[in-house]
Amino acid sequence: MVTQRIQALKKGDTIGLTAPAGPVNKERLEKAISKIIEMGFNVEVGETCNEKYGGYLAGRPEQRANELNSMFANQGISAIFCLRGGYGSLHLLPLLDYEAITNNPKLFVGYSDITALHVAFQQKCDLPTIHGPMPASDLVDADNFTIHSLISILTNYPFKGKVENPENSPICTLVPGTAKGMIIGGNLSVIVSTLGTPYEIETKGKILFLEDIGEEPYRIDRMLTQLVLAGKFSDAVGIVLGTWTECTSERYADGFQVEDLFKKIIAPIGKPTIFNVKAGHCKPTLTLPLGLSAYIDAENGRLLIG
Repeated sequence: MVTQRIQALKKGDTIGLTAPAGPVNKERLEKAISKIIEMGFNVEVGETCNEKYGGYLAGRPEQRANELNSMFANQGISAIFCLRGGYGSLHLLPLLDYEAITNNPKLFVGYSDITALHVAFQQKCDLPTIHGPMPASDLVDADNFTIHSLISILTNYPFKGKVENPENSPICTLVPGTAKGMIIGGNLSVIVSTLGTPYEIETKGKILFLEDIGEEPYRIDRMLTQLVLAGKFSDAVGIVLGTWTECTSERYADGFQVEDLFKKIIAPIGKPTIFNVKAGHCKPTLTLPLGLSAYIDAENGRLLIG
């Protein structure tokens, strides 16, 4: 199994820093590098971290893909951190060397737009990945909970145990019941964008995790409904709902809110479902391993990995 060949991170190991999606300014990059060093690791900074293309991309697609391929092949790199999300990870999917990635498995960390890579690596390489905070967008000003959650997963991989929310923030039940399966998923809008492509998410027998940011309820309604029509919820054995930051509407202030949509669209499917898992675009945020076996005890608000 690929999981057994992924080495846990140790202090002093080298982290490859790459930008598969959006760019950052020099000041933010320097802070991100300093934070990784402060955490006890060395850093190899990819050229894409200093690139900007078209305003919202960190280099041309070929450059970003080649750098990611090279970092997987580089035996001196123990883990790969995505600098930030944004837009553009989808561009890389047909350009990646999945055979080489399969043969050189290592810890891969990111979220949001990076969801496209999580799904592709899990389905084409059988590579588990890490849905976790990114250096430029999160780690530069992260709280202790966020840092501890990330490091505990990376240094104790493959992680086995209970997924813990921050204190005084319980995981809630939407649909009671228990389910066991590989946990997959990530950002809702990115997952929907893969439908109808060779990189479409496969949920049969799996636990589906979803989160998003900056999407009004009517847009979330449309995307959740699309997943229903595509059979993604009915194929799944359970559902984990993360954070939905800034997903409200001033135009429809008296209309459906996100939790209403969960009750209206997801609950009737009848799969064990939990919500308010603090993973996604939130502070503090927990680190969630993907592509590993997981267990939901929805009635008691519990999520176990391994």
